[in-house]
Amino acid sequence: MDQLISGNLIDLFAVLMLLTSVLAMATTRMRPLITLFSLQSVFLAAVAFVVGYSTGTTHIYIMCALTVALKVVVMPRLLIYIMSKIGSGKEVDLSIGIPGSMIACGIVIILSYYITEPLIVTMEAAERNCLALSMSMILIGLLMMCTRRMAISETVGLLMMENGLFLGAIALSHGMPLMVELAAFFDVMVAVIIIGIFAYRINRSFNSVDTTFLRRLRE
Repeated sequence: MDQLISGNLIDLFAVLMLLTSVLAMATTRMRPLITLFSLQSVFLAAVAFVVGYSTGTTHIYIMCALTVALKVVVMPRLLIYIMSKIGSGKEVDLSIGIPGSMIACGIVIILSYYITEPLIVTMEAAERNCLALSMSMILIGLLMMCTRRMAISETVGLLMMENGLFLGAIALSHGMPLMVELAAFFDVMVAVIIIGIFAYRINRSFNSVDTTFLRRLRE
């Protein structure tokens, strides 16, 4: 694949990944939020495929397949199952509202480009863009975890942070060692299962998974 075409495709999919993160910040319902995470993972798999095809790095195809299997199919279904078991509401409670979330996203994106500016000048075009976009997604995922009140929506923020981290790793280093990638996928999968178990147990004990309410508890 021509280097220019592959670079443009990587840029396109990376921008679409950032767009899904921004849309997730403005989403007030759980099902669309989980759908946006699944869609973001599709774009991440597409980035991995383009990088693997253009560089000839075969083990990136394994990461691409794992992304589709786990993040597009398994994890969204697992999150929906957890949501149904704990009886979590369909609405996503926002701490700062949609306008505030969009303003915060804009500030985070500008901040990301400012943070990565010293490194950007030394990189090629595709890598340069992906570094800033990756940092933006990591910070937006962190922002989502800080501004959402329900445990499941905070979990989606964590998963989107991890997608941003993988985007940077794929674009900048053309893929981490295979064992590192497999370990990272395993860790994320275990984390989602553990969060689901804790959310279920907390919901049974306190009849709520609202983390704002839980932070007010005193021993």
